Amino acid sequence: MVSLTINGVEVSVEEGSTILEAATFLGFPIPTLCHMEGLSPYGACRLCVVEVGNGSRTQLVSSCTYPVVAGITVRTASVRVVRTRRMIVELLLASCPQSKTIQDIASSLDVRQQRFRQEHEDCILCGRCVRMCAEQMAAGAIGFRGRGSHRGIGTPFDVTSEKCRLCGGCMYVCPACQLRCTYTEADAAICGGCANLAPPCVNKPRFDDMMCYLKPCVACEIKPD
Repeated sequence: MVSLTINGVEVSVEEGSTILEAATFLGFPIPTLCHMEGLSPYGACRLCVVEVGNGSRTQLVSSCTYPVVAGITVRTASVRVVRTRRMIVELLLASCPQSKTIQDIASSLDVRQQRFRQEHEDCILCGRCVRMCAEQMAAGAIGFRGRGSHRGIGTPFDVTSEKCRLCGGCMYVCPACQLRCTYTEADAAICGGCANLAPPCVNKPRFDDMMCYLKPCVACEIKPD
C-alpha cells in the first residue's frame, strides 16, 4: 500500500494505482474525457489534471497517467486546477460544440463562454476509438495520422480497411458521436440547457486553494420540508 494525501485527507491505496484510480475509489470526482475503463491510459484531453506538491512548488499532471507516489500531496479541485479545466473545456467546445458529453462537462464546470475560434471539426483526438479498435476488438483498423494541425484519425491511405468488422465500437466510445446536443446555435458554443447553472450554494471557493468537488452537489440534493 502507498500512503499519500488527497484534498487534505491522508489515505492509503494500492501500489501501482494512478491518481485518477485512487481518487475515484475514494470518492473524489475527477472529470475525464479520453479516459475509459478497459482502455489503456492516454492522457490526451488533460481534463483530469490535478495539482501535485506543496506551497509554490506544485505542478499540474494528468491523473489518469500519473502513478501514486508515497508522501505526495494531491489537490483535485484547487483554484488552479478548476481554472485549467475550464480553459481546456473552452478549447474542446471550439472543436466539437454540439457534443452533449462536452456540453455537460462545460456546464458542470460553470463554463459560460467559449473565447476561441469555432472550428466545428467534430473530433477532439481523444484516441478512444483507436484504442478500442486495437485493444478490445483486436483489429487495429484505424489509427492516428499526420502531425500538428494536420493530425487526424482514419485508415491507412484513406482506403477501407479489410480488418474492420463494422462492429461500431469506435462510434460507441466516441464522445462526439455518443450523444449530440440538439442546441441549434452552434456558434454560441455553450448550451447548458441540461444542467443547473445556478446552484444554491456559495459561488466563491470556501478555501483559498480548494473549490467544491462534491458530485452531486450536497446543497442541490437537499430538499425543503
